[in-house]
Amino acid sequence: MSRGLGWFDSFREVAPEWAVVVLGLVTQLGDVWFLGVLVGTLYWRATEDQDEIAAVAGLLLAGLALITGLKHVFALPRPERVLVELGALPETVHPLYEATATATGYGFPSGHALLTTIVYLSLAEHLSVGTRRRRYLGAAGIVTAVCFSRVGLGVHYLVDVVAGITVGLVFLLLAWGLLNRYPTHRGTLGFGLAVGLGAFAAVASDADPDAVLLLGASLGAFAGWQLAVLARALDSGRGPIRESTRLAARAVGAAVVIAALLVTTGYYWPVAVFAGSGALGLAVAVLVLLPVLYRSERGIGRWTRSPSRSQ
Repeated sequence: MSRGLGWFDSFREVAPEWAVVVLGLVTQLGDVWFLGVLVGTLYWRATEDQDEIAAVAGLLLAGLALITGLKHVFALPRPERVLVELGALPETVHPLYEATATATGYGFPSGHALLTTIVYLSLAEHLSVGTRRRRYLGAAGIVTAVCFSRVGLGVHYLVDVVAGITVGLVFLLLAWGLLNRYPTHRGTLGFGLAVGLGAFAAVASDADPDAVLLLGASLGAFAGWQLAVLARALDSGRGPIRESTRLAARAVGAAVVIAALLVTTGYYWPVAVFAGSGALGLAVAVLVLLPVLYRSERGIGRWTRSPSRSQ
């Protein structure tokens, strides 16, 4: 059963061969690597709004887990079509074409549509660049361009990207409702959603390697953020940990997750995917924690001493 609406053949007849390169480059705006670099860079550079960007990073991981699980639940194939045959292109652009304009795996819903909806609308909501209206118009333009590129390249049907946008919007409404209800815990909630949906993806995919690695990364991000919050609290004089129930809970939670990742990395070493999941989680935890420690002039020192302070 086809999910297409029959317009792709008409588009293919009028589209020039070089269009596949342009669409392939546009589609990178919704690739996981690009979104990860974008959000990661904003997180490392953030000062005042680091909690907001941490929440966006959590929602990115959560969205990636959600789409991974949904693709395995529906298990619908991609279209058996291409915009341009590889042989029709100059050999010099073959690597670029294969890297940007091809796709494998299940096709419904569109992961690019879902992730761009989540990330770019979240950035439009939380960043302070320009006006809110302009940010949303820019986000909507990017989402539209990426979705068109996916359909134009022939790697998705139109219904795939519509479904991806719809799921992304519903997810955002629910997630934002939760984050706005507990505004002082945005980062923790964002990464917590990623852990929960990461577990869903692992179960729904029957422990697919990508889902297992994603769960490890989500756990590491959650633990790293708890350590980052602890470092900031101690640096601002809100300590020692043993005198604060909330800080103690964060410390215990982070310690449990880090210990689990260490055990997974060591004990399951013969099983590459599980060991890799633990190692990836530890690496992500370090990446989440480092920017906070870098900006803290006294944070590292306070981990080794705990003077009593009143607040």
